[in-house]
Amino acid sequence: MAKTCFHGVFVSIAVTSLLLLQAEAPSPPPPAVYIFGDSTLDVGTNNFIPECAARADFYFNGIDFPYSKPTGRFSNGLNTADQIVRLLGLKNSPPPFLYVVNDPSNFQKNILQGANFASGGSGILRDTGKAVSVFQQYPFEDSIKTIYVLYMQKRVIPLEEQIQQFSTIRSNITNMTGSEEATDKILSKAFILISIGSNDMFEYLLDLSKPMSLAEFNATLISTYEYHIKTLYELGARTFGILTVPPIGCTPFARAVFTGNNSCSEPAQAMAVQFYFDVASSLEQFSSTVQDMKYSVGNTFLMTSVLTGDKLAFGLKNIAAACCGNGTYGCNQTASFCSNRDEYLFWDQFHPTQRASELVALTLFGAAEPIMVPMNFSQLLGVNI
Repeated sequence: MAKTCFHGVFVSIAVTSLLLLQAEAPSPPPPAVYIFGDSTLDVGTNNFIPECAARADFYFNGIDFPYSKPTGRFSNGLNTADQIVRLLGLKNSPPPFLYVVNDPSNFQKNILQGANFASGGSGILRDTGKAVSVFQQYPFEDSIKTIYVLYMQKRVIPLEEQIQQFSTIRSNITNMTGSEEATDKILSKAFILISIGSNDMFEYLLDLSKPMSLAEFNATLISTYEYHIKTLYELGARTFGILTVPPIGCTPFARAVFTGNNSCSEPAQAMAVQFYFDVASSLEQFSSTVQDMKYSVGNTFLMTSVLTGDKLAFGLKNIAAACCGNGTYGCNQTASFCSNRDEYLFWDQFHPTQRASELVALTLFGAAEPIMVPMNFSQLLGVNI
């Protein structure tokens, strides 16, 4: 019964929202959108980091982007950040912060419209994303296999540093306005979008030495996340859209590395579920201590589970395999890729296809509890899609 209920809600969101997009002009977008997170939202940040290997600025990434251009998005086309800002009525995603700072003639105009700080491979914890490529042995049910499991990322921008970059934007806005009060007013109207946490969990699961227990890790992760949210609030952020961690145990990577039999990894799934409850509880508690904060938490684990539970209703046929590459081989110029990309949930080992990102964005704006808590993005931002 519950499955039928969720399915009905999700289908209604997807179909109705698409019809409304064609029938109605969107409401005015928020004055600025500032985006933080990992590869789910990265629109090319890592392109500007020469020593970073967690990049997607090569084929076959971007094959469905205009002019088939690989932009640094970990997608065949638009990613979740793009889909969300399109529903806000924006023509283009805010550019990477590292692009903005290299365009001094438009710097002031650009920072008032927003910026994207998200960096593929990054995490909530400072050291996430600094791993090097290694071979490790993982026990499966009937054998032990040695699998290439980590990329040589070397340098990504963790959430802490992304917030430091946002702080420089605040300082520059204050230089323009001449007062902290005016800057507060501007930033209080901005939309802060965050999606992060998956890489922290993957690295914990892949670290066979386990320097801390799972309970200790979860506590460290949420306390650090709380600290980052409070720092953003102190810098003037007031309106938050939060995406939690999706079913990472069912990614092509997890199916290949953690189980070896194409089934989902239950430990990884459990971590993602726990993170949602921790984030929702944390934000509820923090928002009760301040009067001017608004937020919406998207339970991406639940919404993805509903989508995959009745995949054909959403035009999906393959919810387990990567369209480009496979579970242990990333998407690049030498990988094979599928022609029916809109029928796949996953573009590569970890990331959704353009179509899956579109479905997620529509749900963020149109769903109700328990998928969106305490409100959806439309209610949070006062927009009609």
